[in-house]
Amino acid sequence: MAVPGRGTWSAATASAATAAVPASIVSAETLTKISTKAAQDFVDKYYPTLQTSRATLSSFYMPSTKAADGKTLPVLVFNGKTIPDPPALQTMFEKDMPTATYEVQSFDCHPLNPNYNAAGPGPHPPESGRNMSILISVSGYVKFADVNEDPLRGFHESFVLVPNTAIAALKAGEGVRSWLIQSQTFRFVV
Repeated sequence: MAVPGRGTWSAATASAATAAVPASIVSAETLTKISTKAAQDFVDKYYPTLQTSRATLSSFYMPSTKAADGKTLPVLVFNGKTIPDPPALQTMFEKDMPTATYEVQSFDCHPLNPNYNAAGPGPHPPESGRNMSILISVSGYVKFADVNEDPLRGFHESFVLVPNTAIAALKAGEGVRSWLIQSQTFRFVV
């Protein structure tokens, strides 16, 4: 499925991702539509937040927790440097990073686990297809405001989004995110 000017996603990949889920519950087409919409919505909200609303950045991330293997989630890496948690990343952007303009050139998305349930049953009925984890890869350019003589810098960023398990207890509306970042890796490219 093509998203004009943004990226592509194939039904074949979705079909492979649904191997653990009976076809009668979640079709490859359903996973494709849900993951593509989630990726589009995420990209359309995340990068403007980096530009204008950095004080709300941590709302995009799942709460810090320990995984079964003892690793801390979410996993955050910025240009090779591990960031301990979402508030630390938000502070880095608010205090250490100059204002920037992000220009997303493309993105791609793939369901990773169509049966994601980190803390028991997912927040949605199984047949909805919304209890999956999604990999999003984003490429584009960033221009820092305080560096007028430097050209645009290329970047590549990967995210793993998971369903917001608290969404059932929260009222839907502005500020309530359906998908949260579980893992993020940002890298400048030459």
